[in-house]
Amino acid sequence: MTTMPFDALACPLDGCPLVPSEKTWRCENGHSFDVARQGYVHLLPVQKKRTLDPGDSKEMVAARQRFLSAGFYTKIAEAVSDLALKALAGERVGSVLDAGSGEGYYLRHLSAMASDTSLALIGVDISKWAVLAAAKQDKQTRWVVGSNANLPVMPESLDLVLCLFGFPVYSEFARVLKPGGQVIQVDAGADHLRELREIIYPELKPPGANEGLAPEGFRQRDSTVVRFPLALPDQNSIGDLLAMTPHLYRATSKGLEKAAALESLNVTVDVVLKRLEKG
Repeated sequence: MTTMPFDALACPLDGCPLVPSEKTWRCENGHSFDVARQGYVHLLPVQKKRTLDPGDSKEMVAARQRFLSAGFYTKIAEAVSDLALKALAGERVGSVLDAGSGEGYYLRHLSAMASDTSLALIGVDISKWAVLAAAKQDKQTRWVVGSNANLPVMPESLDLVLCLFGFPVYSEFARVLKPGGQVIQVDAGADHLRELREIIYPELKPPGANEGLAPEGFRQRDSTVVRFPLALPDQNSIGDLLAMTPHLYRATSKGLEKAAALESLNVTVDVVLKRLEKG
């Protein structure tokens, strides 16, 4: 197995191919993007940012890194890697993009599992703190600050897109995937972290209707539920889990106080893995 950085990058300003030199990536129109000392490249132009520092904060990234490194979501990572390798079966070199890659946990796990498959990997996240953390841990993957709404890669250059607890932009996924390319998507199920949500919210909203229709341009190959009990042994692990989810900002102050008072908590992990194929 060989893991290498994915190289078919596109200029985020004009879509032209980017060509690497020593410490920059440059397109034919003269747009140039520096490679950071840690090895990542920033391809989110300031005019395409909605805020000065978009995405997860440095503190949120650190909390996610601690939580995932502790192995709490290993079963999810194993399921994603198994499905990804199934999707890439038969490819000489499987090109994979993680859209919303965070600090790189799932791509690192996939790389470690791919004993018989060569991979060209790229992780894209809108948070520079997440990409920085990923680049520090893994030099065999291309790490990019960028947006799912404007993925900085060339059309039809990828075999597989991962979108794990993220924000899918199916039109962009369809643009960058090869014909027959696939998407693996992970979303929270109805009971995901229910016990924590019951503590931090006055009442739980009923789950939204799942129409079960594949997005335009795709057909659904399969769907799998990963469900297991998870014991959070201390306040640190509870706090890290809360900090890496949107619930940190959605919960009431009273709910957050209740969570901060917990010494341990048993929660249900309930996620849905969907595999879509570009039509």
